[in-house]
Amino acid sequence: MQPVGSLQRAANKLTPTASCQGGISEAGSCHHCLSHMADDGEKGEGSARQHNENGDNDKKNRSSNGESAAENQALSKRQRKKLLKQQKWEEDRDLRKQRRKEKKQQRRLQRQNREVEPEGDCQSPRKRPRREVTPSSLRLVVDCSFDSLMLIKDVRKLHKQIQRCYAENRRAVRPVQFYLTSLGGQLKQSMDEKDKGWVNWKDITIKTDHYCEVVAKEDLVYLTSDSPDVLEELDQKKAYVIGGLVDHNHHKGITFERAKELGIDHAQLPLNSFVKMNSRKVLAVNHVFEIILAFLEKGSWKEAFFTILPQRKGAVAVYQDGTIIQEKEEKDSDTDSDPDTPEQTETKNEPFASMDT
Repeated sequence: MQPVGSLQRAANKLTPTASCQGGISEAGSCHHCLSHMADDGEKGEGSARQHNENGDNDKKNRSSNGESAAENQALSKRQRKKLLKQQKWEEDRDLRKQRRKEKKQQRRLQRQNREVEPEGDCQSPRKRPRREVTPSSLRLVVDCSFDSLMLIKDVRKLHKQIQRCYAENRRAVRPVQFYLTSLGGQLKQSMDEKDKGWVNWKDITIKTDHYCEVVAKEDLVYLTSDSPDVLEELDQKKAYVIGGLVDHNHHKGITFERAKELGIDHAQLPLNSFVKMNSRKVLAVNHVFEIILAFLEKGSWKEAFFTILPQRKGAVAVYQDGTIIQEKEEKDSDTDSDPDTPEQTETKNEPFASMDT
């Protein structure tokens, strides 16, 4: 049984007042009061739904924070550094844009302030002087028939070396007749994927045939470091073959054996006569190619070697008698350290005697 006070309050809510403007329903209740009660119910339900939604959002936020923390823990140190670097890159985007804009404005001002050069023989400093090009009749052939002996990573290295040969020959003072033979397999696939423009290369002869089918045998000379014959001069009528093989010395002497099997001439570059190296004498395809281009331009094997050979080869010049120049310089420094010694004074200039003879 409800208390009298609660029943009275309920009756008051249902009993229309004098100020109520709503009509009276059949049940004796005021329409205005009933609408107020409905609104109060709807507000209560809305607040309950909002409370539930806030609780769900809190759960989602906590779960997402937990997932992000778990992801951060799962990331390695390198991945976290990479992520921070990427975030830094994104934050500095506007700054980089502003710097590019400033540089562009500076270049525009420089162009505006640049004095007009007089017409005549004066050439713009931005243009490289065009050198006189004298094509050579000498032929250089890169033999690509070793495709099956190489891994795909080595094939890609060979592809880059061939690209370098092509670029150097295009800008050379004495460009050679460049041949690429036995092209196919992995090498052609790599060229199609990485450098589709190779089909438009100029001043080069590309064949799928073997070089023996492209050039007469009597004109061929295979360049191999295993050959006992030393190449002293270049014959403009010959075609010199370079083995297109990157094998990290896994197939020693294979180019020499191929040359003997085919019955063609072979020779090695005169490295021992001019250079002492800390590493093996086997050179990359582009190094051999560039050395020959340098020799055609300079007319000196020594200059060609020291212009092209990379520093990692540890190349040191030698005299004609095979003595290393560096060793002689060290001897000279030893003799010059104490000029008051009579014995050293007598032998002071002896190491240079071989240069005059």
